[in-house]
Amino acid sequence: MSHPVSGDLSSLSTLSPPSSPALTLHDEDALYRKVWLRIIPFLFVCYVVSFLDRINIGFAQLQMKQDLGFSDAMYGLGAAVFYVGYVLCEVPSNMLLARFGARRTFTRIMVLWGLASVAMMAVSTPTQFYALRFLLGVFEAGFFPGIVLYLTYWFPARRRAAVMAIFFAGVAVAGVLGGLVSGWIMRDMAGVLGLQGWKWMFAIEGAPAVLLGLVAARCLVDGPQQASWLTDGERAHLARDTAAQAHAGGHSLQALRQVLGNPRVYLFAFIYFSLTCGSLALSFWMPLMIRDFGITDVMSVSLYSVVPNAVGAVGLILIARHSDRTGERHRHFLLCTAGGALALAALTLHLPSLAVMLAILSVAAVLIFAALPVFWSLPPSYLPGAGTAAGIAFISSIGITSGIVSPWVIGQIKTQTGSLDHALYLLAALLLASGLAMWLGVPRQPARPA
Repeated sequence: MSHPVSGDLSSLSTLSPPSSPALTLHDEDALYRKVWLRIIPFLFVCYVVSFLDRINIGFAQLQMKQDLGFSDAMYGLGAAVFYVGYVLCEVPSNMLLARFGARRTFTRIMVLWGLASVAMMAVSTPTQFYALRFLLGVFEAGFFPGIVLYLTYWFPARRRAAVMAIFFAGVAVAGVLGGLVSGWIMRDMAGVLGLQGWKWMFAIEGAPAVLLGLVAARCLVDGPQQASWLTDGERAHLARDTAAQAHAGGHSLQALRQVLGNPRVYLFAFIYFSLTCGSLALSFWMPLMIRDFGITDVMSVSLYSVVPNAVGAVGLILIARHSDRTGERHRHFLLCTAGGALALAALTLHLPSLAVMLAILSVAAVLIFAALPVFWSLPPSYLPGAGTAAGIAFISSIGITSGIVSPWVIGQIKTQTGSLDHALYLLAALLLASGLAMWLGVPRQPARPA
């Protein structure tokens, strides 16, 4: 029989005394502001670094393919291999988080992925490229679904879209940093100590993950009940408001079987798969799209990529906050996915104006990125309590197989046709399917209280 440790939430049901007074709306807002300031900034920085280490391969291709003699299809396959390891290990990692706690889990993830990212600078053959990308996926697996699960310990469903938006803004921030920092490193560090610019990029951008992992070991707590900076009354309120006791047993095989037998989990997985086909393609291929606008200099491509990412970061936060404020999810999601599909299709027009094409790309970034936090505000409320950890990871792992399929398919289309146009039409169709599946297949209210 396993014994619960600090990360196991099975003891939380005893920590919410029925006699504790309810907080006023003002006091509740102050409590969640306090929680936000304590945990979100650090996790946001960690997520930005994780996503930067994931997408900097897109900037590296501007030099790496030529240096190593990789084709578009070979490079796309190497990018996709990351998600093979990611998918295989995502559910086990999240169940380990439920068992051993966030502090140890996030420390393990960040230190190992940072080391793998730095090791990318040693790549010289396709086999090494594939192997390290696979290991990077294995080590990073569980970080994003771990964050989703961890936030359910601290925030109720009605506040989750705006909180999740901060992390998806991190995707856009990573794109901005990728554009500024990656371009500068590859251009200005090239030749230092006899190393190519892309090698320096992997080394410099991978090291922060290791340092942040060591900080997490000292600074993170596993949940509200371990937070010395909360009062007993505040802990009790969080336990009630987030239904924390419902997560007990989240690391058990019974919880996993419960999730695998739930049809709605597969519907959410399809929705997420279709959505991330668009979002990941946008992150990975954006430098190449901008180059196709007629921009040839590596640094200029990097700088122009800042525009859609920065606009996307601001826009997705505003849309997610509006969704939280109105309490409406389905219409927001459908409008974002349908609008994003139209914007991707419009990129195939190849208009002569750089400003217009950047504007279209920015609209696509805003709407596609904004759909992500709206989506992730829903699944935890529709999952059985004990199956929340496994369910979140299962939806994420099945959905993120788009990271295996999308780069490879798009790379093949680009290799065969010499253009991304047909791939953009395919991505637009998947985005529209995602929005319609949410609208038609997911009830407006969960069958159980959130």
